[in-house]
Amino acid sequence: MTLEHAIAANRFGLGARPGDLDRMGDPQDWLRGQIARAGKPDPVLRDLGDSPSVINEIFELRRQRNEMRKAGKDMVNEYAKTVRKHYAAQVLARYQHAANTDAPFRERLVHFFTNHFAVSADKQPMPAIAGLFEQEAIRPNVTGKFADLLIAVEQHPAMLTYLDNQRSIGPGSRAGKAAARRAPERNIGLNENLAREILELHTLGVDGGYTQADVTTFATVITGWSVAADNDVRRNGADAVGTFFFRSRAHEPGTQKILGKRYPDSGVNQGVAVLRDLAVHPATARHLATKMARHFVSDVPPKALVARLEAVWLDTGGDLGAVANALVNHDACWAEEKQKYKSPHEFVVSSFRALDYAPAKAQLLFAMLEQLGQAPYRPGSPAGWPDTADDWGSADALYKRIEWAGAVGDQAGTRAKPLPLARAVLGPGLSASTAKALAGAESGGQGVALLLASPDFLRR
Repeated sequence: MTLEHAIAANRFGLGARPGDLDRMGDPQDWLRGQIARAGKPDPVLRDLGDSPSVINEIFELRRQRNEMRKAGKDMVNEYAKTVRKHYAAQVLARYQHAANTDAPFRERLVHFFTNHFAVSADKQPMPAIAGLFEQEAIRPNVTGKFADLLIAVEQHPAMLTYLDNQRSIGPGSRAGKAAARRAPERNIGLNENLAREILELHTLGVDGGYTQADVTTFATVITGWSVAADNDVRRNGADAVGTFFFRSRAHEPGTQKILGKRYPDSGVNQGVAVLRDLAVHPATARHLATKMARHFVSDVPPKALVARLEAVWLDTGGDLGAVANALVNHDACWAEEKQKYKSPHEFVVSSFRALDYAPAKAQLLFAMLEQLGQAPYRPGSPAGWPDTADDWGSADALYKRIEWAGAVGDQAGTRAKPLPLARAVLGPGLSASTAKALAGAESGGQGVALLLASPDFLRR
């Protein structure tokens, strides 16, 4: 076992389980193998159902709730209970899979891109579909072409609903003109939320060279991108409730110019064409290369690493598998120093893996992650969770981690063997000072608490 084994498991992966380092073989081959294969579907993820079925259930509950309100009754509790049920199942499945997966590098890429394309379960019905967004749009595409991932994300019902694009109507569209005739005093028209976040967060970045005019024009291009309701299935040819649906009546007609390029009106394909160009834009390559280098290596990412990832992105047309391989192959990613401070999410997942434990109850997960400051699927904004030590390393946050580590140690009890456990999950990354502290622990439980709260474990 070498230091590279520990780096592969803890920097690239989600943290080692006992025995992982010994089973790994060549660390780089282990990582490359995860890029090349998607693996077998995990039953805990497969059994969640899909977004259309969940959205259909939610829409039906809304309809029933509205009817009961008209009758002077209320069924808010039933609606909220159903949403919480789906949210709990999706959160539990996510963390069970993360705790058990044999492809933790691939899973870290899933978590990275879920956060990059953040939706937040802060408004209805987002808690019921936020986890399905990760499962359906992110997970199948993390080592494919970025353009395919981008299109899957922007056409997913969760993203369209979160950023209100289903309400966006082209002022010159048939629907827009009809609405203006019926109620000229109402403000019915463009919603720029999705267009702005695609340019600012998902692709080019805030300094990517676009203008407000580009945002507005792009918003007109993606008018009509919506989520099918029951009426769309019955009358407008939609496949099913809760699926992506292009409402041609709401789409702004005409050729549009974005970032200096003209896009003829081709209905839904007009927006797809813009996304495909954005996916391979140099500013997008730079933005994503910087974020990936920051996430995997350092809060101040090495310039040489960023340049290499950017070059591979442009050379391969945004091939995420090739970019991931470039990451694995770069010397900067194998530096001995642990420069990244774990987020609460990373801390909890790596703790589960170190203790070879998969959570059994969603409520306990909610409690611990909310206590540590990173509630599941709730970053609070489209910008996602922050990714630097300045955001997670305050004294109060550290105190909460120490408290949580103590509670875990109490559960581990006297039978725990902290020093052998530390050697198994940290390998040569275990420092002499931490080993000494664990050897002097008064009990197995105290030793486990010391391990989880140690600098060796808090950083990766």
